Amino acid sequence: MPPVSTATDSRPAPALVPARIDEQEIRLLPKAEVHVHLEGTFALVDLLRLAKENGVALPGPAATIFDIGTHDEFTKPEVTTGGTAGGVGGAGLSGFLRFLDWQCGLVRTPEQAARIAYAFAARQTASGIRYSDVIVNPTHWNAWHGREIELMQALAAGLDEAEQDGLCVTNMAYSLLRTQSALEAEQIVDTLVGRRPPRVVALSVDGDEKASGPTGAKFRTAFRAAEAAGLHRTVHAGESSGPEGIREALDHLHAERIDHGVRAIEDDALIRRLIDESIPLGVCPRSNVTLGLYPDWESHPLPRLVAAGVRVTLNTDDPAPLACTLDEDWAVASAVYGFGRPELARFAAESIHASFADADLKRDLLAELAGLTEPEPEPQSESTA
Repeated sequence: MPPVSTATDSRPAPALVPARIDEQEIRLLPKAEVHVHLEGTFALVDLLRLAKENGVALPGPAATIFDIGTHDEFTKPEVTTGGTAGGVGGAGLSGFLRFLDWQCGLVRTPEQAARIAYAFAARQTASGIRYSDVIVNPTHWNAWHGREIELMQALAAGLDEAEQDGLCVTNMAYSLLRTQSALEAEQIVDTLVGRRPPRVVALSVDGDEKASGPTGAKFRTAFRAAEAAGLHRTVHAGESSGPEGIREALDHLHAERIDHGVRAIEDDALIRRLIDESIPLGVCPRSNVTLGLYPDWESHPLPRLVAAGVRVTLNTDDPAPLACTLDEDWAVASAVYGFGRPELARFAAESIHASFADADLKRDLLAELAGLTEPEPEPQSESTA
């Protein structure tokens, strides 16, 4: 992984907040991660090897590969979308998306795809993550356009090998890009349902909400078909869009889980709905702060969402360019918000309940967690496996 930033960790904690619980203790808690993009997990070593194998020049010095804003290739003049403040690597959202296209374009063979998936599972395991729902958006993988199912099969092969080696169990959410057409979305779901690629358990949608505008009605038919076929549904909403994006995801797409969802804090009625319908949020505070949605961790609504009774999970989003790991971000949350061992145990339990892991794995992980914590943390309810 690229060097982990410790700038946020060193920020003084608010008065009366206990000392942070360190990463080593956090890694011992059985947990899941439910909002992480495979495209955002390529480490520097991965990129260097792929570039060498394919004879592709790096956009700049290796040491600055994740300083995306320093590379002309990703910062062409363009109107910046979203409300970013520099964005990931100083490139803004549009530059960051170009970077994802470039790096995923380095993956050109099934063996390379399997290797990336295996490396992901290994890094998740190193952070103490026992299960992951990883989001894969094939639109970024330009060598695989027209061969998306083959891509998912190659990734699944790497995840199979990782699980056989005792690493983090991982399933995939196939993600639509918000700018794709209704017809494209429906054709993708038809193919997923017809061919059933291994480890694909959910349909997702991501991309810049603010730039694309409302898309729930456009993807309604595709998501309803996925639901009828037994696929789970998770939707990016309530980040660059306000509370209305979350309502749209619930009303049109029947989302079981909302990725981000933090803007719900602006609408009391929506908070009540999330609680009543037991909808978990895949919250990523470091990502929200880095992209300028909130100025700092202290301003982030995570603790208010928790206090209100919303089901919340704590995730990384894109850990490689954000230079973070999940155990580090949990430790920062402990320091900044005063979350102690009971709160972190509840986060661990909620992450398992909110995941799309199968029922047997959920039961085993929760039993293991119960053996480490007293009393056993009980989230409000769980997603159906």
